Amino acid sequence: MSFLDFQLDESLQKAIRSQGFEQPTPVQIEAIPAALEGRDVLGTAQTGTGKTVAYLLPSLQRLLQSNPSRSPRMVVLAPTRELAVQIAEEACTLATYLDLKVLAVYGGSSIRKQRDQFKRGVDVVIATPGRLLDHMRRRNVELNKTEILVLDEADRMLDMGFIPDIVDILKRVPERRQTLLFSATMPQSILSLSYRFLRDPVRVEIATARPPDAIDQQLYPVPKHLKTNLLMALLKKRNVTSALVFTRTKVDADVVARKLREEGMKVSVMHGDFPQHKRMKAMERFRSGKDPILVATNVAARGLDIEGISHVINYDVPEQAETYIHRIGRTARVDAEGVAWTLVTPEDEADIDAIEFLLGGRVERVRIDDFDYNVPTPSWAQQSAKTILKNAERKQSDIDRWKSLTR
Repeated sequence: MSFLDFQLDESLQKAIRSQGFEQPTPVQIEAIPAALEGRDVLGTAQTGTGKTVAYLLPSLQRLLQSNPSRSPRMVVLAPTRELAVQIAEEACTLATYLDLKVLAVYGGSSIRKQRDQFKRGVDVVIATPGRLLDHMRRRNVELNKTEILVLDEADRMLDMGFIPDIVDILKRVPERRQTLLFSATMPQSILSLSYRFLRDPVRVEIATARPPDAIDQQLYPVPKHLKTNLLMALLKKRNVTSALVFTRTKVDADVVARKLREEGMKVSVMHGDFPQHKRMKAMERFRSGKDPILVATNVAARGLDIEGISHVINYDVPEQAETYIHRIGRTARVDAEGVAWTLVTPEDEADIDAIEFLLGGRVERVRIDDFDYNVPTPSWAQQSAKTILKNAERKQSDIDRWKSLTR
């Protein structure tokens, strides 16, 4: 199948050709025809499989066939600033030969400049919910002409406290609209909730809850106090050309980045405390290769499409199994190969058990032959370790109970 089979406007076909797109991906093959028919779509697929294009192409086609308006006719909601910017860049690329105006709206950038752009007229808005609501409450924008509403990374949007904001936005969008929800994972509880926002949706599901087979996954058991030492050993001994390192907290991200720099490594760091311009600068240095290592919190786990990431390293095991899928999906984009390493302490075993249950099998455990795993735990850390281990044991019992109910 080719993109010609979708019978899109020639201006869109020209943009597709200029990007070198030849054959649509499986999620595009299933989602685009349904969206072109005006149907609501609930789509889940592995990361890096082209979900953004799957909803942008049919939506832009529809806008070409509808009446122009100064108010937004398409609204895309995204959970993070970085994802909103990335979607806007993709939309601008596909709309290169169209007379459509695209605006990215997110916190950390000038609200006055965004207001002025709204006044000049906007066709497509890609926004984080909080900033869009801010503009709506200031009467900078109305959504009464919106024809298409998209929730990208829908599970995250509905699971991280955005529900009140999304409901508030939905109240101001016409009921007769097309709604498209896309994500890499869709847990059952979130799936049920998502049906509040859709009408008779077409369900598109492509190998969900699984990372691409091209990712070589490995677990590295290690005592908690030796995690940073093991991370440095892995980065020095293995063929790592571009590594995205995930930590659980902002403080850990800063500490890990500082220690890697002390070892002479070129490192950028990114987390939610950074203003937007610093986050964008860190991403650009990583993307360009000036800093081949990026240490980040989950702000970088969703939707970011950066080619050439050879390794994703979970310095901290994520607390949610679905987050693991999103994190490691930053490597092996589309048809490339990649490696995912996860540092696992005894306290992390409950979370690893949940991840392996979601994956449907065990992940290989690996030890470095010349690494000293027997360095004693500092006395100040022993009591803390006991508390963490006790909490982990309690969590393991909860996971065992959950697994017994889902069998």
